[in-house]
Amino acid sequence: MDAANEAGQAKADSAKGSAQLGTGASNAPEHAPAPNTPQFTREEDLHAYHEMLLIRRFEEKAGQLYGMGLIGGFCHLYIGQEAVVIGMQMASVEGDQTITGYRDHGHMLACGMDPKGVMAELTGRRGGYSRGKGGSMHMFSKEKQFFGGHGIVGAQVSLGTGLGFADAYRKNGKVSLTYMGDGAANQGQVYESFNMAQLWKLPVVYVIENNRYAMGTSVARASAQTDFSRRGISFGIPGEQVDGMDVRTVREAASRAVEHARSGQGPYILEMQTYRYRGHSMSDPAKYRTKDEVSKMRDEHDPIEMVRKRLIEMHGVPEADLKATDAKVRETVNDAAEFATHDPEPDPSELWTDILLEARA
Repeated sequence: MDAANEAGQAKADSAKGSAQLGTGASNAPEHAPAPNTPQFTREEDLHAYHEMLLIRRFEEKAGQLYGMGLIGGFCHLYIGQEAVVIGMQMASVEGDQTITGYRDHGHMLACGMDPKGVMAELTGRRGGYSRGKGGSMHMFSKEKQFFGGHGIVGAQVSLGTGLGFADAYRKNGKVSLTYMGDGAANQGQVYESFNMAQLWKLPVVYVIENNRYAMGTSVARASAQTDFSRRGISFGIPGEQVDGMDVRTVREAASRAVEHARSGQGPYILEMQTYRYRGHSMSDPAKYRTKDEVSKMRDEHDPIEMVRKRLIEMHGVPEADLKATDAKVRETVNDAAEFATHDPEPDPSELWTDILLEARA
């Protein structure tokens, strides 16, 4: 590693400092409070509360619809991980690109995609973002610069690197926010992507959402190196671990990473230590962990509850106002569910569209 890269990694190691969470063999992260946690303004906390609550209520409703047999195929819920994508979005600017794996509903909503269109895609309706053909894992929005939603573990990392290559080639100042899980971080194409991104100094932020389980396999059982922030060291890519349950620490780390990438210094790795409350998918009973483990995380580290308490105790927001926000969010989600269950199914002719891209004359 050359002097510049050593300096970059040293800066990242210093930045993560006390924000680093437990990295031992434990299945659940030890979320020790960081003494230098950044603070949000009242407006920032209100924004984070609304956006995370929208994801939470949307996913709860999606789970209900799945249980009613109205959503087919796979359905992976983002409940518990909301602070990661909202903190990242708070550090990005309009035009930055987002790409992720199959646990993607939260990322779509964070990018500003219409809840009605997202929910309608889940139920396979004409008004869905992929006109009912993509389902939970495969929807996109060019307008919102959301590039999926990908069902093959780790495949999106190469595509996200390609987005960064296009940005560098066009010199458009954009950054590719490329998300993956801890399971995907062990895939071979991830390291090919790391090498290319650092070789050509591509503006990519690799966000590893470490929720401690790849399906039902704990990180300790699957990874020889459980500190995912160090996965780019051999390529000279700086990285840091972040408390992914606190939207403030996420936004702070994301700001550093995005600035690093946008300024032409190349890629950056953020390991977000987070936790999913539900199973890997709706068909997963999650018997590989105890109820006490999940309850402890909910009770002590819930990202939305942390913001709610701050709004009341630090910012003086009346609890009635927060209940009103929740009611408004629930109304938005209920409207989306109503649309998604009454919108027409796509015409059978849609089976033959979007298969080939016709060459331009």
